[in-house]
Amino acid sequence: MPLTHRVVIAVFPDVDLLDVTGPAEVFALANRETSGRAGYQVRLAGPVAGEVRTSAGVRLLADLGFAEVGGQVDTLLVPGAVDMTDGGPVARIDADVVAWVKETAPYARRVASVCVGAHLLAAAGLLDGKTATTHWSTAAQLAADHPAVTVDADPIFVRTDRGRVWTGAGISACLDLALALVAEDLGEDVALAVARQLVMYLKRQGGQSQFSVPLSRPAASRRDIDELRLWIADHLDEDLSAQALASRMCLSERHFARVFKQETGASPAAYVEAARVEAARRLLETTDCPLDQVAAAAGLGSAETLHRSFKRQLATTPAAYRRRFRTTT
Repeated sequence: MPLTHRVVIAVFPDVDLLDVTGPAEVFALANRETSGRAGYQVRLAGPVAGEVRTSAGVRLLADLGFAEVGGQVDTLLVPGAVDMTDGGPVARIDADVVAWVKETAPYARRVASVCVGAHLLAAAGLLDGKTATTHWSTAAQLAADHPAVTVDADPIFVRTDRGRVWTGAGISACLDLALALVAEDLGEDVALAVARQLVMYLKRQGGQSQFSVPLSRPAASRRDIDELRLWIADHLDEDLSAQALASRMCLSERHFARVFKQETGASPAAYVEAARVEAARRLLETTDCPLDQVAAAAGLGSAETLHRSFKRQLATTPAAYRRRFRTTT
């Protein structure tokens, strides 16, 4: 008979829909990929049993009220909700959820937050003295509201307290977090099988950044600069010097450099290096190509340049990065 992993996901008014359904789908697929041997039993719990309206307007049905959950919880999963203000999104602190998490967490094998759910874990005192992540847009709020928490806005997820407490980053990273929980329970092979069913590009590791280079820069006000950024990403092995890019834009090199930095926040050389390092990271994560081939494919020329760029951009070496993040299938 399969071991039962009882997963309880908190739901409450205006909860982010994907924060709930994304992990639930991962656990369901793990059951399917193992012909039921995974034993995940997912239940939704709310302040009371019954209908809950999410931020997307879609209604969910809570299987249980918080008072009905009891102590047999393997994984307690806490999603979040935000209120939109003139200053941007603000994580909502639901007092009922905080009280229930504080009461239930000691009896759960592990507790995980999804996206801005980290604010609820912090309010319940579960993140004091620990490193945590959350959606990048509310990371400053988490740090300001909870100075005892070390907030790292970059990783996809953070595992602390010997695996008892997990925090996940924004939105789609809920899938990466849930896959990591499956890998911990059932091994990498099952997690990768689930990732393939989800048609995910790869099962990302926790220490990786929430951002790709284009996403980590604000959108340019000039459409031609945005188009150039996309062109750069597709032509990393070509001449991307400031002179060549300026010529492509029909601008003087000096004027181009000034406009590019004003629009992207980075010099052309720094932006191109970051884009090439990102491409090299993907190759290191997914292939066994020698470092000189990785460097050539990413436009960095040589293994020596690859090494220098990794040290400058990531404070690590290509070999160390591959050892940590190489994903096998």
